[in-house]
Amino acid sequence: MTMAIPSFTVETRTRASALSAVALITLLLLAFAAPFMVSRGVIQDLFFILTMLVLAQNWNLLAGYAGLISVGQQVFVGFGAYTMFGCVILLGIDPVLAILIAGVLSVALAIPTAFFTFRLYGPYFAIGTWVVAEVVRLLLAQWKALGGGTGTSLPRDATRDMMGVGTMRDLFGMKASEAGDALTYWLALILTAATIGLIYGLLRRKQGLGLAAVRDNEQAARAVGVDARRMKTLVYLATAFMTGIAGALIYVQKARISPDAAFSVTDWTAYVIFIVVIGGIGTIEGPILGVIIFFLLQNLLADYGSWYLLMLGLLGIAIMLFAPRGLWGLFSDRTGIQLFPVRRVLKGGPLNLMHRGGPHG
Repeated sequence: MTMAIPSFTVETRTRASALSAVALITLLLLAFAAPFMVSRGVIQDLFFILTMLVLAQNWNLLAGYAGLISVGQQVFVGFGAYTMFGCVILLGIDPVLAILIAGVLSVALAIPTAFFTFRLYGPYFAIGTWVVAEVVRLLLAQWKALGGGTGTSLPRDATRDMMGVGTMRDLFGMKASEAGDALTYWLALILTAATIGLIYGLLRRKQGLGLAAVRDNEQAARAVGVDARRMKTLVYLATAFMTGIAGALIYVQKARISPDAAFSVTDWTAYVIFIVVIGGIGTIEGPILGVIIFFLLQNLLADYGSWYLLMLGLLGIAIMLFAPRGLWGLFSDRTGIQLFPVRRVLKGGPLNLMHRGGPHG
């Protein structure tokens, strides 16, 4: 007698994702070689795209997957940048090491910040994060050793002699400025790949399911055993770490800082939200598409002054009205293509796996 036992498998991979993995590896190899193939201006543009993508992926993880809509993420950009400046100017630490310290201290700042903001919900949480960012900005504006309200610059020899620059000059014959741009670009590329890899890995694990459950219905998630507060806290701390590193890296490249620039809600939060919204919130592909569109629009429309911001706003509103899941969401819904699939699909069916009386029944 044959017994039919249902056999099912849970899959997330698709044919498009397998092809995209090969394409991404190829793209990464080409990206690493970019400093040897393109001009310094192009490297600076790529650096901007990569760092904005890191900020966008982190905000998307907070809002799109954890349901934490923050308008105060500039606090970690600014705090990470000021931490790096303090380490370099006051302690004489190499900028590359100072970038890592900035990430760690950003987490230290996020712990008391989370204690305060996690007591708020919905729009109150968003306003609370903005208030925290303003408080930190005002406090750092009083730091006279780093220029107070007017800001300060990195010492010229700090970036010229930072870790790796001398080696690149000797090996590749680069000037100090070219080597510095190439080094910060490579660090941004590594940070971007690590950010996307960590987020994708998280979403494919059971913790990713718990995070989605918390976002969709926190009370129901708690009822099935998901520790919602722990999940939100871990995500908040992780995004603080990566955002703090990104902020420090951005200002290593800029080499000049001021409180208003480092804590700019427009540059580090409004633009980031725009990128995620037009690309597609709640997807990894969305911010990638969004940051490319944002960069192109910025270059095409920047000469129009205040009209530039108005046109960005109108575009954002139009996409929210006619494509609520963003441009990538619209594309994915129509084609079924996912480059970073995280949705679980149940496949399989009855399979003759067991036979009573031996393999021949």
